[in-house]
Amino acid sequence: MTTDSLTSSRSLSYVALFAALIAVFGMIPKIDLPLGVPITLQTLGVMLAGCLLGPRRGFLAVALLLLAVALGLPLLSGGRGGLAVFVAPSSGFLVGWMFGAFTCGWIMRRLSGARGKALFAATFVASLVGGIGVVYLFGIAGLAMAAKLSLQQAAVAVLVFVPGDLIKCLVCALMVQTVARGLPSWRLDRD
Repeated sequence: MTTDSLTSSRSLSYVALFAALIAVFGMIPKIDLPLGVPITLQTLGVMLAGCLLGPRRGFLAVALLLLAVALGLPLLSGGRGGLAVFVAPSSGFLVGWMFGAFTCGWIMRRLSGARGKALFAATFVASLVGGIGVVYLFGIAGLAMAAKLSLQQAAVAVLVFVPGDLIKCLVCALMVQTVARGLPSWRLDRD
């Protein structure tokens, strides 16, 4: 087996593993809100995929999950799946997950030399920008279209998610720091 095929096999394994991790986070009960977008733990999986796998693999892990959801597998919180979830008020968030994971990974690659408290801060920033900023941009646009709200109304409506997502950023930073400490060979500069 060549090094390229081993690396490719390992990459595929990581992508599948993190897609499964995001699906497992969907098994934790969601909190339904009147605006049609539930509070879930799956965004933590998106942040972790980007921060630990890098931009390309993080994007692919989320894309694999969403492909499985589109094929009808009930992998989203509350057992949701099928094409209908891509026209629901939460559809923008789902699409934003891919680009959020990519952004988290891109920032982590730029800050991959960080260690200790600097690594914690770098991961928090990556999660904040990718896991909240980028995901919310797509989410607000999707919510505005699906719920027939103005962009401003949709932006105000999603503010309810900010406290929980900030906690997810902290948890992500702690988990990445733990992985870096426990697996010193883990590369945070993946592409």
